[in-house]
Amino acid sequence: MNKKNVLGQIIVLLSSFALINTTAVAEEKSPSTESKITQHHNHEDHEDHEDHEDHEDHEDHEDHEDHEDHEDHEDHEDHEDHEDERGVKLTIEQIEMAGIVVSEVSRQAIPASIRAPGEVIQNAYKTTLVTPRVLAQVIKRHARLGDVVQIGQPLVTLSSIEMASAQGDILVTAREWSRVRKLGRRVVSGKRYTQAQVAYQQAKSRVMSYGMSEQQVAAFIKKSDISKATGEFQLLAKQNGTLLSDQFIVGELIEPGTLLFTISDESVLWVEAKLTHADAQQVRLGSLANVITDGRVYEGIVVQAHHALDEGTRTLGVRIEVLNKDHFLHPGLFVQVSISGMKKRQALVAPIDALLRSADGDWVVYVEHAPNEFEAQEVTLLRTEGKLAVIKGLKPKTRIVTKGAFFVQSELAKSGFEVHNH
Repeated sequence: MNKKNVLGQIIVLLSSFALINTTAVAEEKSPSTESKITQHHNHEDHEDHEDHEDHEDHEDHEDHEDHEDHEDHEDHEDHEDHEDERGVKLTIEQIEMAGIVVSEVSRQAIPASIRAPGEVIQNAYKTTLVTPRVLAQVIKRHARLGDVVQIGQPLVTLSSIEMASAQGDILVTAREWSRVRKLGRRVVSGKRYTQAQVAYQQAKSRVMSYGMSEQQVAAFIKKSDISKATGEFQLLAKQNGTLLSDQFIVGELIEPGTLLFTISDESVLWVEAKLTHADAQQVRLGSLANVITDGRVYEGIVVQAHHALDEGTRTLGVRIEVLNKDHFLHPGLFVQVSISGMKKRQALVAPIDALLRSADGDWVVYVEHAPNEFEAQEVTLLRTEGKLAVIKGLKPKTRIVTKGAFFVQSELAKSGFEVHNH
């Protein structure tokens, strides 16, 4: 082959190689139809994937709402369970055993109440003042302020010159009277018999008036020891009660009539209420009353009424006798008084035994919300009228436990429920 032919073949090969490279570059810059379809499908798959994620998000949202609904439902069920826990269900046997009675509350015509301020004072009919009737010196104290004493209990030992003289006389006259009495009227003259008897009685009256009791005099005469006529004697309690005053000092010289002790039976006190003239006309002796202080209510009865207006307040005083069983009331305490008047008004009432105190101190009744099922319901006690309580917080015809409420409260406490139905 000549050089010319060889050169021509080389040129052809170079041209073919250039064409191949150009085609390859073009294919890289312009993807084929198959690659475009593939890319399109991939793009649709990508959009489907996003749609699927959106759908899943939507489903998640619905699931979340369903979950919330479910939680609300559970909360509702929990609330219903809580409502059930507020009550207690009793068996027929328990109801019969505890004597539980259920009745409807109703509105009734009861006396209208008259409210007024009052003050607790001593019951003068149940109070004793301890005073000496002779000049004497305090030797020893046997009781102190606030002590509860009994009749005949020694309170204080005194010493008196006048008592010493009286004690000597009683011993002498007692011996003479004993001798004359044994001899009898047939042996001694009537004059001597009478004189001996009178002398003895006068000596006895004298020592008793100075402060010795009859029992003390009898014991003193029985001993018949003249050395005991020193003038010492004890003042004894004349009644049961509490010592409200003891203003003296051991060693002090006491004048006759000086107050040593005040003894008062505080189980029954007086409350002095001040009423306007118009209100006083609605009150009668024997009217029922309530004395209210510090959340406590005490039953009382009107026992006295003044007939003259107080010059300062222009009010009429009404005296109420009140039982003080827990000894919470004391003279000088200011209180509120509610007295049953002559007029009557409609009010919602329930038996007083139906009301009990809850753990937090509120008044509650036990409502029958289903047969033999009871729950606590707080009420407001406005006042009491005898055995009835005027209340607020219930609707008329509500069925409540009127007997055996304490048993229901105990059963409710066993279940662990505490009343907070505010």
